[in-house]
This record gives sequence, C-alpha cells and structure tokens, in this order.
Amino acid sequence: MQDFLSQLYQQFLNTSIIEWFATISGFLCVYLAAKQNIWNWPTSIISVCLYLYIFYHAKLYGDSTLQLYFLGTAIYGWYYWNKRAKTDDKPISSLNSRQLFLTILSILIIATAIGYLLSQYTDTDVPYIDGFCTAVSLVAQFLMTRKVLENWILWVFVDICYVPLYLHKDLVLTAVLYIAFAIIAWNGYRDWRKTYLNFQ
Repeated sequence: MQDFLSQLYQQFLNTSIIEWFATISGFLCVYLAAKQNIWNWPTSIISVCLYLYIFYHAKLYGDSTLQLYFLGTAIYGWYYWNKRAKTDDKPISSLNSRQLFLTILSILIIATAIGYLLSQYTDTDVPYIDGFCTAVSLVAQFLMTRKVLENWILWVFVDICYVPLYLHKDLVLTAVLYIAFAIIAWNGYRDWRKTYLNFQ
C-alpha cells in the first residue's frame, strides 16, 4: 500500500502544466454545468482542447476523438442553452422508458464499434474499455446539451469508470479530477431533479 501511495505521489509531482490547466478548467466546466450556468460551455472549449493534446499523447485515442466531439457539442450547447433561456419551455426534460432503452442500446452499439476500431487500427492497450467510456460520454454529453436530467446519471457512472483507466495511464491528477467530477455530477443530478420536479 505504501508503494502504491508513493507511486501516486510521484505521478502527482510529475504532472505537466498542461494537465494542471486542463484539470482546473475541466473542474470549473462541470461545476458550472451542474449549476446550469451557461459559462460552462466556453470553459469546456478550453478544457477539451487541452485534453485533446493530453489524451492523444497518452494513446487514449477514443478519448482524443471524444474531445473533438465535446468541442462541437460545447458550441452547440452554448447556442441551445442560450436559445432555450429565452423561451417558456420547461428548463429540464427527462427520458421516458422507450428513450431510456434506446439510450442504453445506443451506448452498447457505439462502445462495441469504437472498441473494435481501436483494437484493429491503433496501438492502445485498452481498446474496449476506452471505447465503452467514450460511448457513455458521447451519449451523456448529447443529453446535457439538450438539458436532459439523466445525463448526470451517465456522468456519475462513467466518471467512476474513468478513474482506474487514468491511473493505468499515469494520469493521476486527471484520475483525481474524475473522482471530483463524479461527486459534482451527483450533486448536479440532485439540483437538476429539483428544478425538473418544480415544473411538473
């Protein structure tokens, strides 16, 4: 146990300045999203650009591609949240049973496809784990842009899944960040649920 903690401490000391900035901006992004603050989107743009560089060099190609998707959804989410704030629509929606089933099915199909592509065409040592986490994140991010309550449940789940993956890749600061993400996501779910129930 002492050797493990010593290794973690050493990895923490070796964290690059880029990962520090990515971590701080990533934390702010998720915190602001949980508070339904529209400034989470421009903050997200900074974070995803930094993590695109970090994940590519860590050979987490699924996560690298995911950052490009996050960049696009940050721009879309910024537009959509701004537009929705000017209407009388309910601020948050929720999935019905059919939509929930299709969401889970989509994740499984996307995860299998990404995992296969990563195993065949890249040198990653974690193709299906990377693919699964990428798939859950893709779907969760889309649900967030549309202000769907269940996005936070997916984020809690995938953030927990990411922790051992990032420790495996010696990205200890990012692993710690994702523990914080999971906690923020759970609080985000609780806050968004209160808002959702108030409009029923």
